Amino acid sequence: MSETTSIQPSRNVRLKGIGIALIGAALMSLDPVFIRFSGVEELETSFLFGLFTAISMAVVIQLKDKRGVLKVLRESGWPLLAAGILMLGSASGLVFAIKNTSVANTFLIFSTTPAIAAVFSWIFLREKVSGQTLFAIVGVFAGIAVVVSGSTGTSNWFGDMLAVFAVSCLALMMTLLRKFPDVSRMGAVGVGGFLLALTMFFFTEPSAFSLNTWLIMGAMGLLTAPFGRVLSMVATRYATATEVSMTLMLETVLAPIWAFIFFTEVPGANSLVGGAIILVTIVAYTLHLTREEG
Repeated sequence: MSETTSIQPSRNVRLKGIGIALIGAALMSLDPVFIRFSGVEELETSFLFGLFTAISMAVVIQLKDKRGVLKVLRESGWPLLAAGILMLGSASGLVFAIKNTSVANTFLIFSTTPAIAAVFSWIFLREKVSGQTLFAIVGVFAGIAVVVSGSTGTSNWFGDMLAVFAVSCLALMMTLLRKFPDVSRMGAVGVGGFLLALTMFFFTEPSAFSLNTWLIMGAMGLLTAPFGRVLSMVATRYATATEVSMTLMLETVLAPIWAFIFFTEVPGANSLVGGAIILVTIVAYTLHLTREEG
């Protein structure tokens, strides 16, 4: 019986993927700002998020890809539809979680993405997790443990469970796209947005939305959210799903910072210390790969 070949890119290629993922994480960390400012409930926010995301991705594909939208979707095949469905779960779960629990709790739960992605990658791709990545994951979970130790137990469990569902969909989507690197990343995000808008349309009244809501969600759905997700998906072409998902945990540090700046949501001392540990771990991991490449 032949052995399964592990998909393991070279270190310089992995560094490129990590850099792309860092930019994607910074953009996605702005999601709670737009969601909180939208002025509408979860269903309406999800509808607008999906609508604008689908529009922005369709326009970009049509302008940048000579094949056009329809051919891109057709050639990507069933993996694109599967990725879109997983993004539907991840995006809707994120919106509902932010509306039902704290920003810090939501993104701390998202920090479990590496562990989940590692399991999915081992099961479906037979990827081996490097020693550096394992060490970094341990450091990240140490930071999470510090944050959780300062919890007062006031979190909304419904919101927390939605965040768990969302992060599971995200990790599985990243692993799927790692398996099928030729699938259009923008197409996957666009299909996910379309499915989200289609699903939520039947539960909303778009004509009742204020201009302010349209503008705020337009900024999120047309710019930061879709392109942050596209970059996170593109990163899986150059780095393993586990490495990319670990790097995306920069969101865990940035999101509470935005929550403090815009909503005066003050994290406790444990959250600050834990966030610092996570950030230092990500930076140290990236620098370690850089030294090994040299």
